[in-house]
Amino acid sequence: MKIIESKYFKKQLRNIVLYIKRDKITASVKFAKELKIQINDIPNMPKKYRKSQYYNDENMRDMIYKGYTIIYEIRKNAIEIHDIFKQNLPIQDKQ
Repeated sequence: MKIIESKYFKKQLRNIVLYIKRDKITASVKFAKELKIQINDIPNMPKKYRKSQYYNDENMRDMIYKGYTIIYEIRKNAIEIHDIFKQNLPIQDKQ
């Protein structure tokens, strides 16, 4: 099963990694590397994570990783990663 990362997700992830990098470069690299491992494992058990609290759709899922919510969609032949955000912050407009 293919993994597709939306442009918005990539932008948000980049912002998060840059923010972490301000404090500690090695922590930002570790965060990104470990998150990629978690994302790459999704196709093995796509319904492992909870049904999204933000969408009324069984195929939308919320993966929680180190206080961040990663929203992804289960499709027929792919997993699409839509968003990443800190749980205690509101979802920003996708501009």
